[in-house]
Amino acid sequence: MSDTPARLLKLLSLLQTPREWPGSELAERLGVSPRTIRRDIERLRDLGYPVQATLGAVGGYRLAAGAAMPPLLLDDEEAVAIAVGLRTAAGAAVSGIEEAAVRALAKLEQVLPSRLRHRVGALNAATVPLAGGGPRVDPADLTVLAAAVIGRERVRFGYRTGDGTVSRRLVEPHRLVATGRRWYLVAFDNDRDDWRIFRMDRLSDPMPTGARTEPRTLPGGDDAAAYVSRKLQNRARTYRATAVLELPVQEAERLLGGAGAGLVLEGLGEGRCRLRTEADTLEWLAARLLMLGCEFRVEEPAELAGHLRELGSRATRAAGQA
Repeated sequence: MSDTPARLLKLLSLLQTPREWPGSELAERLGVSPRTIRRDIERLRDLGYPVQATLGAVGGYRLAAGAAMPPLLLDDEEAVAIAVGLRTAAGAAVSGIEEAAVRALAKLEQVLPSRLRHRVGALNAATVPLAGGGPRVDPADLTVLAAAVIGRERVRFGYRTGDGTVSRRLVEPHRLVATGRRWYLVAFDNDRDDWRIFRMDRLSDPMPTGARTEPRTLPGGDDAAAYVSRKLQNRARTYRATAVLELPVQEAERLLGGAGAGLVLEGLGEGRCRLRTEADTLEWLAARLLMLGCEFRVEEPAELAGHLRELGSRATRAAGQA
C-alpha cells in the first residue's frame, strides 16, 4: 500500500481493535516492511494518537486511551450495527440517554455512505418499536455498578422492595442484566449471606466501599441472565386452570397449536374435551379461552370464573351503550 494517507487510516483502523498487534503482522496486513510500520507509528504519535509499544515475544502495538477520543474508523457492518444500536437506545429504559443517542445518530448518519444510509433507513422503516412503559434507570448508577463488577469491589446502596420497605445493602456485584424493560443487578448480599437480584429502578445512591473481594461462583453456573430468568419465574404467581370445552379434542388441539408444556387436553366424548393449562395472569387465561370461539365452563380457579364474569358485564354494558 503505497498511498501514505490511506495506509495511515488503515493502520489506525487496525489499532482501534482492542488487542496487541505485532509489527510483522501489521506489515503483512498493509503490504509494507516492518520499518515502514515503525515510521507510520511515529507519524500517528506526532498526530496525537497514543500508540503504545510493548516488547517481547507477545508484544506489539496498541492504541491506548488518550486525552481526547480519536475519530473511529468503522467497516460497513460495524457502522450499520452502531446506527441500529443508537436508534434503539433513543427509546431505551436508561434515563437521560435518549438525547445523547439521537445526537450521536445524527452525526453518524451525516457521514454514512449512501449505500449504508439506505440500509439503515430501510431497517428503521421496516421496524416498529414497542413503546415501553417500564421504569427508567439512572445511567450514573449503572456506571458505578459496572465498575464495581469489573473491579470486584463491594458496594453499599439503598433499596426499596416491592412492598415499599427501604433498607441499606452491602453487596458484591456480580453482573448487570438487561431484560429489555428492566435492568437487574445480580450480587452476593453480605448481610444475608446469599445471592440476590435487585431491580435497578428500586436502587439508589450506590457507593463503592473500596473493599476488594474474591470472585464467587454463581449458583447453577456463571450464566447471570439464566439465573435472573429462573428467579423471576419462581417469583411470578402461576394460575393453573381447568375448563371443559364444547369442542372435539382434535379441533381444540388445532386451535391451541397442539398440546405442549403447560397445556393438556383430555377427550371427553360427545364433542367435548377438558383443557388444563397455566399462565401468570388471569387476563391471558381468559383471552385464551375466549379466542377459541366455543362454549366452555371453568372448573378452576374461582378467580378466573370471577374475571370472566367481570369481562362479560363490561362487554354487555359496552354493547348497551352502542
